[in-house]
Amino acid sequence: MANRGLGRAWRPVLLHSVRTTVAALASLLVARLFRLPESYWAPITTLVITQSSLGAAIAVSSERFVGTLLGAAVGGAAATFFPPRMLVFGACVFLLGLLCVATCSGRSAYRFGGITVAIVLLIPRQRPPWQVAFHRFAEVSIGIAVALVLAWAWPDREASADGPPPARRAGAGGLGGPRDVAVTHSPPPCSFHRKSETITTRCFPQGAGLPAAPEPGHRETE
Repeated sequence: MANRGLGRAWRPVLLHSVRTTVAALASLLVARLFRLPESYWAPITTLVITQSSLGAAIAVSSERFVGTLLGAAVGGAAATFFPPRMLVFGACVFLLGLLCVATCSGRSAYRFGGITVAIVLLIPRQRPPWQVAFHRFAEVSIGIAVALVLAWAWPDREASADGPPPARRAGAGGLGGPRDVAVTHSPPPCSFHRKSETITTRCFPQGAGLPAAPEPGHRETE
């Protein structure tokens, strides 16, 4: 029984390791088939955004794709017309943040775009800047494509079925009685005309009975 339980515990770990290894090798192989000079960025991207389900992989991939595209465009343009100085790099990072806001992209896209700008501007190379930026974008795109294909063709069903554990919120009423928990729903990034909506729910500790329903005609007083 103990060996059977140990085998069941190790089975998802082994499957996930094999799944991740196949994705990384496939991404590296595709990047080398295209003869990209820095093909290692493709498997790095695949390892970063590989998720258990297709929906989760698409959410991460879209942020990385948009961020890399903006970072490659800003970095390539700056490296073409300006010398690689610290002030130029800082201006590019700041401009990238404004572009992410304009395209309704999140902070993840901003981080990935900043990495691309740093690679294009700060690493000295003999090739033209636009070529470096394009290669960076192509390598990341290959990594994203392989990760999405893997999530569609070989989903991690056990991890998807388990899901994240339920979150616990601390209330202000202590441990002995009911407490009010305020749940704030923030608006989407581009909905500047909407305000946050606050919903107050009544929570009771585990093991405590629910309050009895009021009798007809009875009016509860504060």
